[in-house]
Amino acid sequence: MGAIRVGVEEEFHIVDAATRRLAPRSDLLLETLPRGRFTHELQRSMLESNSDPWLTLDELARDLCNLRGTAVRQAEALGLGIMAAGTPQLVDKDELKVYPVPRYEQMLTDFQLLTREQLICGTHVHAEVADRDLAVAVAHRLGPWLPPLLALSSSSPFWDGSDTGYASYRTLVWQRWPTAGPMARFRSAAEYEEMIKGLIRSGVIADPGMIYFDIRPSSHAPTVELRICDSCPRVEDIVLIAGLYRALVARELEAVRADPDREVHLAAVRAATWQAARSGLEGELVDPVEGVPRPAPAVIRRLLDDLRPHLEASGDWELIRALTAEALARGSSAHRQRLAFARRGRLSDVVDVLLEETRSARWDRPAGGPTLHSPSPCPRAA
Repeated sequence: MGAIRVGVEEEFHIVDAATRRLAPRSDLLLETLPRGRFTHELQRSMLESNSDPWLTLDELARDLCNLRGTAVRQAEALGLGIMAAGTPQLVDKDELKVYPVPRYEQMLTDFQLLTREQLICGTHVHAEVADRDLAVAVAHRLGPWLPPLLALSSSSPFWDGSDTGYASYRTLVWQRWPTAGPMARFRSAAEYEEMIKGLIRSGVIADPGMIYFDIRPSSHAPTVELRICDSCPRVEDIVLIAGLYRALVARELEAVRADPDREVHLAAVRAATWQAARSGLEGELVDPVEGVPRPAPAVIRRLLDDLRPHLEASGDWELIRALTAEALARGSSAHRQRLAFARRGRLSDVVDVLLEETRSARWDRPAGGPTLHSPSPCPRAA
């Protein structure tokens, strides 16, 4: 099996640098940014960046840092800030609008409050899988392994000005959509496409881009797209998630050939996802192998050890081992946000921490392995 390229789409909140509140200014900001690397999202207070697909995690990290640096510089020139987090902290809902394109305006008409409250940002990782039938099989079979990746990304404890008690409240907001959650088993890509056509015929969704599974075959490229993760303030966490995810895909591509009929129980995946959203890295996760609760660090370390052969095969083992240790030592973004709030009881302090972490993205680790770069950008997520 050949090496798997990975690419990342990042969603960011745009905030007013003075008030720290969400600012619906993406149209103005996008005028200053390179087309093809940045695009709009559903809300005018959001921005999306698109990395190129890369073979090495080092090159992926450098691309992500460059994109962030460009966005931050242009935003600050306009009196704005770029913030990577699953949910915002300070919001004036009366000031927010969907981006003025027909598709989003129709979503607002059809889904009403769900659309208005879609103030959430995620990190989407694409792993290259050229065979569409395999992509459909892998997307279903990886369901039990996604909650630990969600826990690593958890960055959305606050909603509507309050602490929700969840590490990733974004997950609960996202799951309200009719096509969200883990992906069921389909026998082939053709059967999967028929399911999508049926949903469009039903009138519940308007197009294939509204398939919002936690992981899905991309509708635009030969990839399997991880969608469960919150937006990550630290680039190191994105690289960690991308490396683990690529190894999971590689392992499952081997397993599906040996056991093509294995089926995942979606109720168990939903329960494990809820647990990861509730606790993040600071509580317990459901062990994907045994189905029992274990401390999050133990589950993450077991995942790391299980993936070691595939991480070594891609040249990622030493880097991912180091990034895992660092992530567990510093805790989740949700934990850091709560610490920031506890100091003075001000949500503006939380925003400041997130702005600084997003702004300070750097990658100074030694490069390893050959670089293989495809010039076409990863597809834009719906």
